[in-house]
Formats: sequence, structure tokens, C-alpha cells
Amino acid sequence: MISFEECALMLDEIADSMPYELYRELNGGLSLLPQTKVHPKALNNDLFILGEYIRNSLGRYIVFYYGSINRVYGRLSKEEYYKRLKKILAHEVRHHNEFLAGVDDLVLYDNQQISDYLKRKQQ
Repeated sequence: MISFEECALMLDEIADSMPYELYRELNGGLSLLPQTKVHPKALNNDLFILGEYIRNSLGRYIVFYYGSINRVYGRLSKEEYYKRLKKILAHEVRHHNEFLAGVDDLVLYDNQQISDYLKRKQQ
């Protein structure tokens, strides 16, 4: 299993490899928290929030949930785990940039994913 420290180093490396312009106006930066976060619409505590783009009175920032990431990807090789982290970061950075552009495409996609999950679970 990837340790919290290893995960943080991987995220730092991935974030540093992305164009700096993607982070404009992300005044709260990126954070890795140790907890597991279950999605509020999870039916059996089986849907996890891996990362979140947050906008509030403190600013705009991205949070990653180490516990959730390890619940979902903890058995992967280090290389595969790294690839998944890259996808999570890209997803959250896209939320930020779409918000700045006034676009909701990824929000609509995420909502559809949740809807599909609920349909599968209710069958």
C-alpha cells in the first residue's frame, strides 16, 4: 500500500508537471487529507469521493482524500496508482478551469455518473 507521504510526493510531482496556468486563481492550492470520504448519495457506503474542487469563503482549492483513494486504488501497483492520481488531479483542475470559464460540462458528467450508479444499485 502507498503511504500518505508517498501519495503526497506523487501528487506534488504530478502537480508540478502540469502547466502553471491551469492553477490560476486557485488561491487555496492543493491539499491531501488522510480521511475517507463517502459520497452523500452512496447507498451502501461504497461510493467514495477521491478529490473535490471547493469554492467557498476561504477561496478556491482542491482537496484529495487519501483514505478514499486507498480504498479504491490501494491494491494497484505504484505505477498504476500514480496514473490514477494523475487522472484525479486532472479532473479536479478541469472543474476549476471550467468554473472560471463559466462552463458546467464536467459537473454534468459527474451528475450523470452518480445517476448511473444509483440506477445500477437500484436494479
